[in-house]
Amino acid sequence: MTTSEAVRSPVLIVGGGVTGLTVALFLARRGLRPLLVERHPTTAIMPKARAFNPRSLEIYRSAGLEDEIRNHTSLLAGFPEMIGAETLAGGERFRFDLLAQVRPQAGLSPTDWALIDQDDLERVLRAEAERLGADVRFSTELVDLEEQDDGVLATLRDLTEQHEYTVFADYLVAADGNRAGVRQRLGVGADEEAELGHALHFVFEADLSEVLGDRRFLLGYLDRPTPGTVLAPLQKEGRWMLGVPQHDGLTAELTEKRCIELVREATGVADLKVSLVPLVPGSDRLVSDVRIGGWVAHRYRVGRVFFAGDAAHVVPPSGSYGANTGIADAHNLAWKLAAVLGGQPEALLDTYEEERRPVAVTTLRVALDLLHNRHAGSADDIQRIDDITMIFGYRYASAGVRVEDGDPGGEVADPRVPTGRPGLRAPHVWVERNGAKLSTQDLFVDRATLLVGPEGQGWASAAERLTDDLAVLRIGTEVVDPSGDLLKAYGITPRGATLVRPDGFVAWRSVDSDENSDDTLRDALTSAGCRPTA
Repeated sequence: MTTSEAVRSPVLIVGGGVTGLTVALFLARRGLRPLLVERHPTTAIMPKARAFNPRSLEIYRSAGLEDEIRNHTSLLAGFPEMIGAETLAGGERFRFDLLAQVRPQAGLSPTDWALIDQDDLERVLRAEAERLGADVRFSTELVDLEEQDDGVLATLRDLTEQHEYTVFADYLVAADGNRAGVRQRLGVGADEEAELGHALHFVFEADLSEVLGDRRFLLGYLDRPTPGTVLAPLQKEGRWMLGVPQHDGLTAELTEKRCIELVREATGVADLKVSLVPLVPGSDRLVSDVRIGGWVAHRYRVGRVFFAGDAAHVVPPSGSYGANTGIADAHNLAWKLAAVLGGQPEALLDTYEEERRPVAVTTLRVALDLLHNRHAGSADDIQRIDDITMIFGYRYASAGVRVEDGDPGGEVADPRVPTGRPGLRAPHVWVERNGAKLSTQDLFVDRATLLVGPEGQGWASAAERLTDDLAVLRIGTEVVDPSGDLLKAYGITPRGATLVRPDGFVAWRSVDSDENSDDTLRDALTSAGCRPTA
């Protein structure tokens, strides 16, 4: 099949996990019809992540999905505690509320954590992406790809019908998990900052009521059968997941008998009755080999191919950073792809790596510290980690951000003290629009927004002259500020203005008026990927 005969798609997404589905969702919201392929027959077969942070909920809130996600909140949401012990039957080394120290203070965000199993979240994302027009094909794998000057030619295999066909896409997003098949195919390595080995995961059913008593928890870190063992209750009563670090003598070829022995060691109940549950309904596969460690890809882009989620970075399972970092990757990349496909400068896509890779490096360092504390320390050690800053305060420094003179720089900034500096997430302030109460985060959806002070008519007029692809909101007119905190939070005077990107990050601001407003705003729009149309 030639390129002209191939199925056409603006964006081919390889990988149907939470990252790939989020890319598909936000591309579809921008009116595109991406094609997503996933080699597995269904969405996640195990819960994987189950705590999604408030920044991720802000992202899904912008797509109108917050209520839907909360409707699927885990039945375990009432027990957000983590424990550490030798065995489930033994004395607990520590117990603490997993979210107590990381919940945003009032005024920091319009939303909060959501405890939802990743498999449930993926079903929500898939349904919404398909409703908006995304073409989602499970049981389909990437066989080959060829980069061309104007796109990517991919060979796909339908695993149900056992036939191959070709797709030509303008861009390809590899969200194919921590084995990173596409990235490795293209010869892009990763910094092996922490290779912690593998863990074997399997699901089982057992009555643990006697050893549990009235105790409940979301996640247990156990020392038996080997330090680093994880025990997690699942949605169905009496169903659990056990994760055991792989070591000499313990391989992925576990027998059913050996799995049962591992469960009995972890729970401390020698005669426990255990039944194993297949990972895929109707199959005989019982054990999943999960690679544990932390690394960041050397590059996030090769030509027209981009890497996102675990294909770009892997962090250990501590702090709930893994899936949440992938969601932020997807949000950052999707609007840029849509903007370039809509005619904006190709250079905008270079800012994806410039912005997201440093965040992954910082996140990995924090997650490794947290993992060490969980295994070797106590709850007090864990609480010293400033998760709030990692969730809300990471900073983008790229060609798409107009850094101000005197900017202090740094990887992060404390979001509890909002400054509105370019490169940071736009601060949350409760405002009113058309009589409805909403967050400033709700204003920055799908396209760039110029937020103008009540006396900044010069900026509003300049925007009207320069482009018609920009939302212009004047404080006191289109947006009412009942608290009077908005100007201070964004660091502008009544005559100033700030430019916020579709992903809710500040790209530029002018603290006050500027007699050269047209030229200044034109430069800001151009660098932010919002090329003026006039």
